[in-house]
Amino acid sequence: MFGEIVPISGGDPIPLLKKRLRVGRREGNDIVLNFANVSGHHCLLEVEEGYWFIRDLSSRNGVKVHGKKIMPGLRRRLDPGTTVTIAKHDYEMRYEPTELGAYGTPPQDEQLDNFFGTGLLDRAGLNRKDKKK
Repeated sequence: MFGEIVPISGGDPIPLLKKRLRVGRREGNDIVLNFANVSGHHCLLEVEEGYWFIRDLSSRNGVKVHGKKIMPGLRRRLDPGTTVTIAKHDYEMRYEPTELGAYGTPPQDEQLDNFFGTGLLDRAGLNRKDKKK
């Protein structure tokens, strides 16, 4: 086991059984969250250099880390004790980085995938998709 995510509002801890886990509402996911507001394929959890990272898979209701929304194309490091919100459902990350191979300085917190491939207004969440002409 590579740690667990614990529902803050109560419930059983969810074990992290692999180093790469897809999370969503559909049955084919590694972690199934059976809530109507969770997307079919909501987010991806991955271990790198002993630390868990999360990436939003363009979900409808988003992912937040300590209350801050993750923008598309970015990933965030999830240190032990971090609060992760998946479509308004809060979880706490629990794991030991050294048990997952961590040593020295933690890896970069955010990584840009296609930062320059999106417009500034899109990255800021200000681009309106329902423009009237």
